[in-house]
Amino acid sequence: MHANKNILFISFLLASLASCATSPTGRKQLSLISDQDAAQMGTQSFRQIQKQTPLDKDKDDNAYAECIVHALAGATGKPRGGGKWDVAVFKQDKTVNAFALPGGHVSVYTGIFPVAKTPGELAAVLGHEMGHVQAGHGAERISDQTAAQVGVGLAAILAGIDQSSGKGQAAMAALGLGTQVGVLLPFSRAQESEADVLGMQYMAEAGFDPHEALDLWRNMMKANNGAPPEILSDHPSDENRLQDLQARLPENMQRYQAAKRRGRTPDCIPPG
Repeated sequence: MHANKNILFISFLLASLASCATSPTGRKQLSLISDQDAAQMGTQSFRQIQKQTPLDKDKDDNAYAECIVHALAGATGKPRGGGKWDVAVFKQDKTVNAFALPGGHVSVYTGIFPVAKTPGELAAVLGHEMGHVQAGHGAERISDQTAAQVGVGLAAILAGIDQSSGKGQAAMAALGLGTQVGVLLPFSRAQESEADVLGMQYMAEAGFDPHEALDLWRNMMKANNGAPPEILSDHPSDENRLQDLQARLPENMQRYQAAKRRGRTPDCIPPG
């Protein structure tokens, strides 16, 4: 009787929480929190990162990153959920990374400059990261993880697992791993592929040659030795990523040519 009540409660919770959104590419998304809430959370996280990570005070580095984000912002429009695009450059020379958070906060680590060697290549990286924001991936990830946690609890109840016992805890761990590999990572790979699509579109519309997105990921392949297989990674394999981007070159070359005709020719000067 107790188990039945738990099942009914969890089923009701899932039904009441579940709502669908649609991404910019038309993909269905689970949405349990609003874009505005995600933006507030992104702003809080960004402020915390700024406190914990040393900022790069080099004027040329900052002007370069700001120039590229400003150009891309002309293609993306305002950040989804509110805010405005801003950028911080962090002094992390050995970290090849960049990311954008809901609320419009773009972070660039100095370690990415030797890999994203040209303005177009860095625009491909930052367009991809800004694509995550515009597609609402932050809110979607939180929603997916919440639903997965509830689902694991429901599966345990249906299987009659005593979660307080040693065997029960081992079974719960196995259920959690199955959820991670079978649900959360594939969803994340879909988000990464979608950000690739949007990133190439944004860079082309901002006046950067989309061919440089391919150059960027070839550079990433060289710098990415020892990466996990795609099935256990939250990113598509490098080969699949290149194939997908190659297939989208024609449409984005049209966007690029149209941007140049409108006078969009970013003049962002790499540091050094």
